[in-house]
Amino acid sequence: MSNFDAKKVKDEVIKWIREYFEANATPTTKAVLGISGGKDSSVAAALCVEALGKDRVIGVLMPQGEQFDIDCSKKLVAHLGIKSYEINVGSTVSALLGEIGNALEVSEQARVNTPPRIRMSTLYAVAACVGGRVVNTCNMSEDWVGYSTKFGDAAGDFSPLSELCVREVIAIGDELGLPYELTHKTPIDGLCGKTDEDNLGFTYAELDSYIRKETDLSDKPELKARIDGMHARNLHKLLPMPKFEYDPE
Repeated sequence: MSNFDAKKVKDEVIKWIREYFEANATPTTKAVLGISGGKDSSVAAALCVEALGKDRVIGVLMPQGEQFDIDCSKKLVAHLGIKSYEINVGSTVSALLGEIGNALEVSEQARVNTPPRIRMSTLYAVAACVGGRVVNTCNMSEDWVGYSTKFGDAAGDFSPLSELCVREVIAIGDELGLPYELTHKTPIDGLCGKTDEDNLGFTYAELDSYIRKETDLSDKPELKARIDGMHARNLHKLLPMPKFEYDPE
């Protein structure tokens, strides 16, 4: 990553956010984003503060019942000085899964993907209340292998980090002066209690090096096949929805 200029890219993203709001919003439109207390939401929030000012950034804390690391979310909000709301989605998730369970057996995939979709619905509801645009906080590494929930954390109105891999997001967080324990925190999915790397079966360092073509993983053919397979299977999360093209002629 020797050629990655964190300060330069940070300034470019801030300029891009500012231009997005100038073109697509009003001078009072706010950036609304979920605050998990990890690197992505921390860096995205800090970039929005730099671009728009802290009065135009709203953080939404969305624990599902008890969240063991919610203090990290609160620490970020305090560090940035932004307004925040805490909305517990636990009862909503339980109620919806309960109703589904009355009709059919709830799959593990449904249990894992429903909470982030409820959270995204919550963000859009808050944005509708305050006049805001929802920030997508996914990074390129997660997007590359589909480590996000379609119409959940993969949704949003604009995405400041989706062309940056994990190590680059961390470098920008350091450049922004964010607390080390937030930007370098071991990423946990918040759904099943495992770390991201446990779930993926490889490290972000390995993935980032492959994405940036610093290695072709020729010495690790099984890992290459795993990453390539995940990328191919999950492209539907990144591409526009396929639609039937009707020709009236």
